[in-house]
Amino acid sequence: PTAISPCPGAATGAGGEIRDEGATGRGSRPKAGLTGFAVSNLHLPGTDEPWERDPVGRPGHLATPLEIMLDGPIGGAAFNNEFGRPGLGGFFRVYEQTVAGVRRGYHKPIMSAGGMGTISADQTHKIAFPPGTLLVQLGGPGMRIGMGGGAASSMASGVNAAHLDFDSVQRGNPEIERRAQEVVNHCWALGADNPILSIHDVGAGGLSNAFPELVDGAGLGARFDLRAIPLEESGLAPKEMWCNESQERYVLAIAPESLSLFAQLCARERCPYAVVGVASADGMLVLEDGPGGERAIDMPMEVLLGKPPQMQR
Repeated sequence: PTAISPCPGAATGAGGEIRDEGATGRGSRPKAGLTGFAVSNLHLPGTDEPWERDPVGRPGHLATPLEIMLDGPIGGAAFNNEFGRPGLGGFFRVYEQTVAGVRRGYHKPIMSAGGMGTISADQTHKIAFPPGTLLVQLGGPGMRIGMGGGAASSMASGVNAAHLDFDSVQRGNPEIERRAQEVVNHCWALGADNPILSIHDVGAGGLSNAFPELVDGAGLGARFDLRAIPLEESGLAPKEMWCNESQERYVLAIAPESLSLFAQLCARERCPYAVVGVASADGMLVLEDGPGGERAIDMPMEVLLGKPPQMQR
């Protein structure tokens, strides 16, 4: 997304990396970040340098390398600063060269985000929770943004349809991410009384990826209620509710008896949360429109996560 909308694209790249750190084990603390950018020649105006001449062109909906380097670093630094984590370093590389008659370069720009954090030694391993465990979304609501963002990022530049590339752009909200992180901090600081049994960040694929991976770590299935998913806008189709890549969200596994404590911590930090589903022992992934309602998804977890049915001959 940084190639399409450099400032918000880089911001959500930094924000996503922060969530990777915070969602380690049963919760941890992000401490410092870095950002990096690799683009093709900048083609600076007014320069006579030979490597700045003869641009090879680009898809019209992508920003120029110069636009990316003017706006992208600001987006990454702004999210780090507004979240409250210093961005201590990074890198910047320009590369473009004709090799064996082919013009090579970072024509599909790359934004890298990294960082470091700290975690308590007794919180490094997620707990294999039992059936009946509550599955919770922590953080901001879903919106019709970031549809196919992870998939778009994996495609060659110019291969994807322009409107699908624009769909991949997301919106960062470092304030909500800070609130969610404070809730996570309060939880892991309780040590053995940490109400979080397992935590997963919400990134590529949105809830459709995060919740099944959370549940698969315990070897279970789950039932989810579409109507329980917090949303910022109305009129979303089930696939949009389930698959949007809205930022600043985590999914958690919490024992029913710990929900009251967790709710108090969320209220203290004014951070939204919602119980979206319950773990089940049947190994099925079920997504219902209200309890007992029409099912948008009803399938075995193992099929979704890499064990498709085999043809028998």
